[in-house]
Amino acid sequence: MNNKTIAKTIRLYAQLMELHGENAFRTKSIAAAAFKLDKLPFLVTPESVEKLNEVPGIGKSTAEKISSLLSTGSFPELDRLLSATPEGVREMLTIKGLGPKKIQVIWRDLGIENLGELFYACNENRLIEAKGFGLKTQEEIKRAIEFSMANQGWFLYANVDQLAEEVITSLRNSLPNDRKISYTGDFRRKCEVLECVDILVEASLNELTTAVMNIAGLSVLSLTDSPPLEAQTETGIRFRFHPTDPASFYRQLVISTGSDAHLRQLEDRLTAPQLPEFDSEEAIYQSMGLAYVEPELREGTNELVLAEAGLLPTLINYADLRGALHNHSTYSDGVNTLEEMALYCRDELRLEYLGISDHSKTAVYAKGLTIERVLEQWAEIDALNARLAPFRIFKGIESDILSDGSLDYPEEILAGFDFVVASIHANLRMDVNKATVRLLRAIENPYTTILGHPTGRLLLSRSGYPIDYARIIDACAAHGVAIEINANPLRLDLDWRWHRYAVEKGVLLSINPDAHRNAGFHDMQYGVLVARKGGLAAENCLNTFTLGRIKEFFNGKHT
Repeated sequence: MNNKTIAKTIRLYAQLMELHGENAFRTKSIAAAAFKLDKLPFLVTPESVEKLNEVPGIGKSTAEKISSLLSTGSFPELDRLLSATPEGVREMLTIKGLGPKKIQVIWRDLGIENLGELFYACNENRLIEAKGFGLKTQEEIKRAIEFSMANQGWFLYANVDQLAEEVITSLRNSLPNDRKISYTGDFRRKCEVLECVDILVEASLNELTTAVMNIAGLSVLSLTDSPPLEAQTETGIRFRFHPTDPASFYRQLVISTGSDAHLRQLEDRLTAPQLPEFDSEEAIYQSMGLAYVEPELREGTNELVLAEAGLLPTLINYADLRGALHNHSTYSDGVNTLEEMALYCRDELRLEYLGISDHSKTAVYAKGLTIERVLEQWAEIDALNARLAPFRIFKGIESDILSDGSLDYPEEILAGFDFVVASIHANLRMDVNKATVRLLRAIENPYTTILGHPTGRLLLSRSGYPIDYARIIDACAAHGVAIEINANPLRLDLDWRWHRYAVEKGVLLSINPDAHRNAGFHDMQYGVLVARKGGLAAENCLNTFTLGRIKEFFNGKHT
């Protein structure tokens, strides 16, 4: 153990002391000792540790802790604080711009215990109301967390799609116009989390290397005589470039796009040693007696069986959406007013309706609506609907599913909403039985219209509570409850792997942005992508319904 490691450990002890509100004078003394340890002119060892007694600002007590650290790897005071601090909270200490005082507010006041929850809270604009925070600090924290995630080797699809478009545009500009270039791999299949972005290019390796080296912001990791060529951004986003000759382009595109399971299923159907070469992917699939399989579906489930039978769904597109349900205004933790959101949906997005569903009263952290505030919001919605017609704002609520599975308001209030999104936000530590029973009771409530983000997961940070998917979906089918595909890129919940089962059972899915500001409506594009991955057709999506049809659907829930 060298001096830097010792200093780092003592610095962590000081941070934890401050985080837990221990004596301020003692905390500052420990922090100062950590600084001095890093600058010592001699190496601290079991033999030299006694010399620390003579160093101003360190002293006997700290020297004893360091002696224990050298012999056992820790000391009792540190162990006590570590055991009292959730791992995710300790991880926050590694984020630039987050000190113990701010983390104390995040943890104690907002109830946030890991980076994923913190990143989601930044997206929901929840930090700006907390003591010592503002919009600028919130955005800085969000960027720092994104950087931390990328450095761990994984990133969200939504955090790289714009960058990928810039890279592929630069590549097109660097090569002759007639060259074929395409995304491939996990990125082309629209996987929700990625390790890298793969691009297939009609070019020699030398041509490709020159072109990639000219792309601003990309650094080639190593020059090699064999593909793929790997490069990386300063923020840790990795790209892999695959050169190929013109004749093999579409065969290589099929091979590099499909998952391993999809490719094995294709190989099982081959009569020749390898996939044939044609001038399109459609022709390759057709030569094998198959309808063209969209890239998002090439996961090795039952897509080839459906392709052979001509039963592949016509996948939903963004243009199919008619409205946006599950959104938050300034009545709870949103940034934009009701009117601002309605006008944005009507005038900018050309939608027919907006479903507002602010947080319910139990969500105190998100300014959940008291009954008085609900009534106030209803009155404003009535006034706006009279002025903005034929555009319609639907009166909704995101009601917390309480620990016993009940919803958050008495029946007479629940009956006044056009729709209710029922979601779990608290007490997330549940086994599969407890979580499933809790959700089932909410689904059975006659006022539940949509089951919100069914597992509570946050991609790359929180796996969510385990549920019995089949029982939940079957219950939604029995009670006429739609299931949300939460389009926030951190959620994308319901997981795409269960979309087909839901559709087979006759359950409608709803692509909901969970928008907390006008920009959040654009997250519906990511919901559409993951819905396509799940095989969703427009007719099976609630918010593709026309205004008239969705009115009928909501009214049907009240009869």
